[in-house]
Amino acid sequence: MPTAANAYVVARHENGFGRVYPLQRGQRCTVGRAPTNKIVLTDDLCSREHAEIYFAEGHWILRDLGSLNGSKVNNQPIQGEEPLDSNDELQLGHSKFMFVNDLRQLPGVPDAGAADKMEIRKRLRTTRYGSQNLVPVEETATPPESKRWERMTSVLYRLSLDMGTAETLKELVEIVLDGLMEGIFAEVGAVLAVKENRDTELLAHRHRDTKTQTYHKVSQFVSSEVLSTKEAVLAENVQLDPALRNRESLAELKVGSLICAPVIFESQVLGLIHLYSTTLKPPLINDDLELALLIARQLGMAWNQLKRRGALSGANKALANSLRLESELVGESPALQVIESQIRRVAATQATVLIRGESGSGKELVARAIHMSSPRRDGPFICLNCAAITESLLESELFGHERGAFTGATEKMIGKFEAASEGTVFLDEIGEMPLSTQSKFLRILEGHPFERLGGNTKIQIDVRVVAATNLALEEAVRSGDFRKDLFYRLQVVEIRVPPLRDRPTDVLILAEHFRKRFVEQTGRRIAGFTEAAREKLQRHHWPGNVRELRNVIERAVALSAGGDKLDAPDIWISTIDVGSSGLVPAVFKPISLDEMERKQILATLNYSDWNKSRTAEILGIERSTLDRKIKAFELKRESIG
Repeated sequence: MPTAANAYVVARHENGFGRVYPLQRGQRCTVGRAPTNKIVLTDDLCSREHAEIYFAEGHWILRDLGSLNGSKVNNQPIQGEEPLDSNDELQLGHSKFMFVNDLRQLPGVPDAGAADKMEIRKRLRTTRYGSQNLVPVEETATPPESKRWERMTSVLYRLSLDMGTAETLKELVEIVLDGLMEGIFAEVGAVLAVKENRDTELLAHRHRDTKTQTYHKVSQFVSSEVLSTKEAVLAENVQLDPALRNRESLAELKVGSLICAPVIFESQVLGLIHLYSTTLKPPLINDDLELALLIARQLGMAWNQLKRRGALSGANKALANSLRLESELVGESPALQVIESQIRRVAATQATVLIRGESGSGKELVARAIHMSSPRRDGPFICLNCAAITESLLESELFGHERGAFTGATEKMIGKFEAASEGTVFLDEIGEMPLSTQSKFLRILEGHPFERLGGNTKIQIDVRVVAATNLALEEAVRSGDFRKDLFYRLQVVEIRVPPLRDRPTDVLILAEHFRKRFVEQTGRRIAGFTEAAREKLQRHHWPGNVRELRNVIERAVALSAGGDKLDAPDIWISTIDVGSSGLVPAVFKPISLDEMERKQILATLNYSDWNKSRTAEILGIERSTLDRKIKAFELKRESIG
């Protein structure tokens, strides 16, 4: 059973609040533009891995992950980590969120305290209206009951016809709400979809008073009971008995009675039906509960039919494109076609894959293509950069830890391997993994169980490992920095990703792909590239590979001076790569590679005013790699190249 949320991050818009993201202790909530984040932002000012939110030492904490534009709490820029208090406003790029420990703390949301004092009066798992042995009403019912039955059968008959015409889930729930509000005299009706961790999403709502447009969820207690028992319930507010009601202010309406029915298909709860009336309206009764449950059963079957229809439509598209690899790899060069052919062959197997190539060449996209084309595609795809985490924390990230395992481990946390069970884990920069961790990692590759740090419970997982590196692992093996047995175990299948300079025919195709993506995100009206811009893109050597090209196009779209096409002046390319390769000076000088690298890094740091994130982006390396090189070369800001 999923764990209840411990806190929430709520998207904030100019006209109110948007999507709600539940936070769980022991799980890090990452935020950024990359699709691997828990909160994915389509925001051109956000970095791919912008920030993360986690619980430690009794506080929820926002940590900026070295983003280009930084993070703010209550409009104040933060440095590194910042503890959060309820109702703090978070800003990441253009995107704003509200952090709360309880959704009732959101500004403008009425106090739902009375709703938590609801008492369940009746539970139903089956309904007599759905029974095949139902006695005809005319033989037993009084005239008013007979009229009620006629109305209910009329509602059910029309629903059975109308629900079959719905093409989308939105249309379906609108039809169901019309029927519910006709058959049950509730003041408010709503249908909610049940998401992961029991989070719910409002699909549609109705108010008998057409002047009222806002819907507020009521009684988390009742909803939790329905999700746990899968029974429809009728509940009443125990505080609002007649004697107490007379003393209530008539201007302050409170929920008096509530029906919550689960929308189920084959034991899976797809959604919830909410119906409630205030203390000023007649209470809902048992017959209303019966009808709501029967309609919920009908909705469950129709909902599943729509899901199956969508799945069949997707399957038809997949059959029509059966020879096309499902991936984000873009290009038509022979080198890329070779990679796609390798991915097709290896995806269906369980083999460990080692992807090799320069930084920024698209190794993660190859890993994702392997996952999405494999039988594990419905499972999780978990990424971890071994170079981005300190040696002391890497084992915790990989294997998880128990509460109290080390200083600061205030809650249990599952590791990446456990989170990726029945899916794929992608380990980037595998050559940076410490020797102390390599032996434990090797045991997992060989199928052995493992234990969380500080724990003694054996954990067996079913996970596929895809690793990547831009280092010469053979040299690391010879120097003793990488285990030979691990190297051979990783290199079951090896895929080499060529640098962008070796597939020049893909440059303009990729540029057009990125232009469309960033135009859609920013809303700019840019139709393409001028001939001068295309020539400039093709002349460049692209030492930073696909990552550099993507950043150049994103900058061009964001900062374009105008016009319906991007021109050569809009294509800003770093002057670092002047010369035949971007690294070799025009006039030969006897200089070592280390000294050349030192000068290049220092020149880039000075150019960016020592903005390390920007420098790493220009050089096409990870921020952590840049930090190590600054330390190794003993570079200082006052240094002169």
